[in-house]
Amino acid sequence: MTTLKEIKPGNIVKVIKMHGSGSTKRKLMDMGVTKGTEIYVRKVAPLGDPIEVKIRGYELSLRKSEAEVIEVE
Repeated sequence: MTTLKEIKPGNIVKVIKMHGSGSTKRKLMDMGVTKGTEIYVRKVAPLGDPIEVKIRGYELSLRKSEAEVIEVE
């Protein structure tokens, strides 16, 4: 299982599944992170938090804890 947290900048991945519980999962889904969506990883901060991605035409910053519940391929 590969998570969004492990992806290097410049790569495009597709969401396979969302892990995690209630509010975190719901928040990510409300921001457009759903199964089958492509995500472009723009950059990762020097300490790894936050991760800046482009999804559905807009920029989004995610915490490491949020990125690790997103399984990608």
